[in-house]
Amino acid sequence: MNDDELKQVEIADYKNQIEKIKPQPKLLKNCIWAFTIGGFICLLAQIIFNYLLTSGLDKIQAGNAVAVIMIFLGALLTGLGVYDKIVEKAGAGAIVPITGFANAIVASAMEFKREGYVFGVGAKIFSVAGPTLLFGFVFSALIGLIKVFVNA
Repeated sequence: MNDDELKQVEIADYKNQIEKIKPQPKLLKNCIWAFTIGGFICLLAQIIFNYLLTSGLDKIQAGNAVAVIMIFLGALLTGLGVYDKIVEKAGAGAIVPITGFANAIVASAMEFKREGYVFGVGAKIFSVAGPTLLFGFVFSALIGLIKVFVNA
């Protein structure tokens, strides 16, 4: 065997050893937690929405208010260090809702605060959420263009 073949065998052997000792995620348990916590977040938003509707707001005003309230709660819980513990348990169930977006923004701001408000927080606040915003804008524009051309 030459050196290249020997390296390939060693790499393959190393990968096999890693696969044997790598912990396997508990998929069903993780899915149940994600569904439960994500459902609870949505339930909380629905309760707030229904309360606002009974308080005299119309659907659009109540929906806007719920978005603001949920973003505030996500940001507050992140600042207090609670939301990260929820994400550890719930995974995508806590990241996907709008509160997860607030968590991404606030966590970035908290992480880069030590670098200053301008070059730290101001420059890097969207380092995590920025790609999400970018792809959201791009794909919504593409979908809008497709709709225009399909309906034309």
